Amino acid sequence: MISRLTGNQLGALLMVGSMAGFTLNDGMVKLAGQSLPLSQILVVRGAVVSLLIYGLARAYGGLRLTIGRRDWGLVAVRSLAEVATTYFFLSALLTLPIANVTAILQMLPLTVTLAAVVLFGERVGWRRALAIGAGFLGMLLIVRPGPDGFDTGTFYALAAVFCITARDLFTRRMSAEVPSLTVTLMAAISVLVFGLGLGTQEDWQPLTITTTLILLLAALLIFAGYLFSVMVMRVGDVAAVAPFRYTGLLWALLLGWFLFGNWPDALTLLGAAIVVAAGVFSLLRERPRRRL
Repeated sequence: MISRLTGNQLGALLMVGSMAGFTLNDGMVKLAGQSLPLSQILVVRGAVVSLLIYGLARAYGGLRLTIGRRDWGLVAVRSLAEVATTYFFLSALLTLPIANVTAILQMLPLTVTLAAVVLFGERVGWRRALAIGAGFLGMLLIVRPGPDGFDTGTFYALAAVFCITARDLFTRRMSAEVPSLTVTLMAAISVLVFGLGLGTQEDWQPLTITTTLILLLAALLIFAGYLFSVMVMRVGDVAAVAPFRYTGLLWALLLGWFLFGNWPDALTLLGAAIVVAAGVFSLLRERPRRRL
């Protein structure tokens, strides 16, 4: 059955699987956060994930430490951005409904494009510029700031978008010789070290069988997300495959409903739809220039 699939069809399935892994991991972290501090979650999950990614990097031949000084500098800065991303994203996740946080993060293809225009002088046509503007209007429908501005959870989510955008821009500046799994492993280890440091400021709780299983499941799910994301880079056309990253929002909606009894209101859903439509349009406009 799988052997009959075209590259784009297989790539789409892998992208859906990757988004499912990442989003279901988010759900497990949110469950664990009901009884465990953030640092403990980062350390337990991070230790398992780091070992699994190391094994994946060895299996794929993606572990390479002999890279140039410039690339090592970019890896280091990117890892710091990954640490900030993890802190802000998980803080938002433990505060807001999972679907709301995921919807805000759908802005990423648009914010990365906008940042590349501002910082690196990349050109975009008027259609993609309009899509970016529409995406930001959709984002405002999701977060809906009040008279006092953004609440804490929304601030964390927006900070995560900013940090992920910076992380992706640093990734773009790396040379092609740097294996993506090496970069991922360095980021995972950095988050683990950050969790250990944060743990000195928080009181850890005894791990029960339930919380241990939840954290192990979270580690396996995020590893599956990384594995599928590596595999998807080997097949298909980016314009056909990349839009399937937005299935993460569908997973988040279903997960929020089944696990936490949360369903976004109409304005949030409308905003999310606008953001997704703008992002998909922007990705499709890149078709002539990019291939996986």
